[in-house]
Amino acid sequence: MADEEHIRHCMLYEFQLGRIASEAAKNICSALGQDAVSARKCQRWFEKFREGNFSLDDKSGRGRVSNFDQEALQALLVQNPQITQQELATTLNCSQKTISNQLRALGKVQKFGKWVPHELTDNNRNQRVTICSLLLSRQNRLPFLEQIVTGDEEWVLYVNLKRRPQWLDKNEAPQPTPKPDLHAKKVMLCVWWNFKGILHYELLPSNQTITSAVYSAQLERLAQALREKEPALINRKGVILHHDNARLHTARITAEKLRQLEWEVLPQPAYSPDIALSDYHLFRSLQNFLLGKKFNNEECLKNALTEFFVSKSQEFYNRGIKMLPEGWAQVVENNGNYIVD
Repeated sequence: MADEEHIRHCMLYEFQLGRIASEAAKNICSALGQDAVSARKCQRWFEKFREGNFSLDDKSGRGRVSNFDQEALQALLVQNPQITQQELATTLNCSQKTISNQLRALGKVQKFGKWVPHELTDNNRNQRVTICSLLLSRQNRLPFLEQIVTGDEEWVLYVNLKRRPQWLDKNEAPQPTPKPDLHAKKVMLCVWWNFKGILHYELLPSNQTITSAVYSAQLERLAQALREKEPALINRKGVILHHDNARLHTARITAEKLRQLEWEVLPQPAYSPDIALSDYHLFRSLQNFLLGKKFNNEECLKNALTEFFVSKSQEFYNRGIKMLPEGWAQVVENNGNYIVD
């Protein structure tokens, strides 16, 4: 029969392979003899290994003798979930291997967080909860979603590259895909829509910057489109404009134009594209449509945009508007934190 020290080496080897104690005992007995080691003994040694104690001295194998401070490890993880194993080992004065085993024993795994638009402050989160709560309450009292006219701006590229997988022989090299140009040719799309569809859109001339004066002129053209397409909204129900807090949207000139038009502006929390209608619904679908497409001139690009807008059913636009209260509710439930897909 194999000596005890050799069996302990075998148990450590099985542990490092990630096997459970009962499986390790079975493997060792299969190799060294039926009664080489019991599952119970394996469990006792595995418990010690999980605590970071890898001494194979017989006395250290009996009972829980490790003095590793697991509570301190837990506290450090709560304090900084992004802390590295090396930093933990330095702080707790032990080896990185010990930290690795302790983390595994605690069932910890590393995961990347989703990218979010902004690092929200407590004030940002409180504002998001307050505004979303008020809007939910208003919608429950007197539904107003069909009065919303929403608009935003988005850059559209003339060349929309998409890297696609290639069917090749095993040893054949794929054709390379060029990276997008950092200064690629593009045009700014300005678009407004409601639960029925697109109301008005235009492409900003390449030599023009969008300012509050330009935006105010666009609002006047939007008003004309509403008079033609939604006269009841203009004359009876009242327009509720939904746009973000960009400076040109809140400037004095813009505010004066909105007073002239007698349009209400729906409150929108700062840094909140996750509850901005165009960002989370229209533009996301538009980007999928544009992937892989190239346009030689603005006319071709504009035709493609028109094709996209017309191809979408009224249900698509209606669904986007009707999802807004769900977003408000999620923000409240998340205590103001971003909605992460």
